[in-house]
Amino acid sequence: MDVRALRYFVETVRHASFTQAAKALFVTQSTVSKMIRQLEEEAGTPLLIRDGHTARPTDTGRVMYQRGLQVLETMRQLSEELRQTTDLRRGALEVGIPPMINLLFTPVVKRFRERHPGIHLTLREGTGQAVEGLVASGELEVGATILPIAPDGGLAAQPFGSYPIWVIGPPDAPWAGKTSLPLSALRDARLLIPTDDFAITRRLRQAFADAGFQPGVAAQSAHWDFLVAMASAGLGVALLPEPLMQRMKTRGLSTAKLAKSGMQWDVGHIWQHAGYLSFAARAWLEVCDEMLGKPKKTPARGASR
Repeated sequence: MDVRALRYFVETVRHASFTQAAKALFVTQSTVSKMIRQLEEEAGTPLLIRDGHTARPTDTGRVMYQRGLQVLETMRQLSEELRQTTDLRRGALEVGIPPMINLLFTPVVKRFRERHPGIHLTLREGTGQAVEGLVASGELEVGATILPIAPDGGLAAQPFGSYPIWVIGPPDAPWAGKTSLPLSALRDARLLIPTDDFAITRRLRQAFADAGFQPGVAAQSAHWDFLVAMASAGLGVALLPEPLMQRMKTRGLSTAKLAKSGMQWDVGHIWQHAGYLSFAARAWLEVCDEMLGKPKKTPARGASR
């Protein structure tokens, strides 16, 4: 059913006149008459009683008028909701963020809520692998993860940060006093690293393998502060990305940047390569660009892990 014809009919009933309806709609009277005739043909019954210059609804016309008012109001509300969505005054967005990355997003969330208070924002935590899977399946529209991502996952990646890895050990570590360490300095170390479902652990293992050795692992934990506590107790050396290391209590411990290893903690956003990004998701990425640094102009497909 033509919504425009329905609108013309409702206006005609409201004014009880083809002439007055045409004036209210800024169209010709013949246009109103034509549209209402089409509506009557579609309904299969007369909707108006034409009496000189007046028009009154038939019994079916009264039903059409009441329902027409409801349909037109629904269409008005739909248009308003669509406009509010494109204007970012309403909507919902769920972003996947690994626990190790979430500390970077405090200023982003604050700015996003200030700028778009009408958008309901939910942060869904999970490992980088879990977030990648949720985005690939379409359950999440956008997420953050450790880069690079697998090239065959159908995902696009946009980096927003690259940070060095730090080594944290007891006060009497053999390398105490040094500000940077090569990867080879950890050949005989006992490592304190995150569990294997963390991308940084997989990358560390690969970096050591590429260097031709594999240090022993003293312990693994998903809790960063526990890794530092174990390092403080002399159980081994912890390896943490810089943003996390800066938030740990390392006073009195030996700390050094892992240098000349080609190993960085690279983080970025991901979404389906051929997928649609909502207005809310685009707004989220814009705020991230502002708060976390400008990304490359063209988002690239991720390289292999």
